[in-house]
Amino acid sequence: MRIAALILASLVMAGCASNQPKPMPDDPMYAPVLPEERAQPVVPNGSLFQAQYADSLYSDIKARRLGDIITVSLQERTTASKSSSTETTKDSNTELPSPQLFGRDVSINGNPLSASFGGTRSFSGEGDADQSNQLNGEITVTVIKTLANGNLIVRGEKWMRINTGDEYIRLTGMIRPQDISADNTIPSTRVANARIEYSGTGSLANVQEQGWLTRFFNSPIWPF
Repeated sequence: MRIAALILASLVMAGCASNQPKPMPDDPMYAPVLPEERAQPVVPNGSLFQAQYADSLYSDIKARRLGDIITVSLQERTTASKSSSTETTKDSNTELPSPQLFGRDVSINGNPLSASFGGTRSFSGEGDADQSNQLNGEITVTVIKTLANGNLIVRGEKWMRINTGDEYIRLTGMIRPQDISADNTIPSTRVANARIEYSGTGSLANVQEQGWLTRFFNSPIWPF
């Protein structure tokens, strides 16, 4: 009974641990930050010119302020390969000479007593691992914070409904204004501390996930 109760408790814990929140659109963690509306100063000179909104003849359209948008070109590609091989061998041999008594070898029926033993131990192991990932596309994000050194914190998400499921891309990270191109784009390889999430929801995504019982048997909790 104790073993059955322990197994049942482990199953319940594994089932509860696998209940992760389902991703939904308009997540507040990825919502854009809008700049605050500035009060229009009353200038008694009759001019319509506002210096804070003016652009010079040589200004560009790069994102640099809170709420500005920028397009990130996803150019992620990683390839990893690892191979290992181990082989060990150890031989040991030991011989015990015939014991002597009163200066003579001890023998039985004329055969001297002696012993010898030996052993051989060997181990051989080999392992290979290959992994490759690639992600291409584009996502437009907004500037949510401007740091003192001029760097920009950006974040955003994009949802796409395809047939019976939704696919989404989420991105957060830090960029340098110097890395932004003239057309207000930046490659994802230039995003510092990047967090890129690409996944989906719906029936197609559900069939690719393991059930909670299968996850339990594949988890470190299962002792066998």
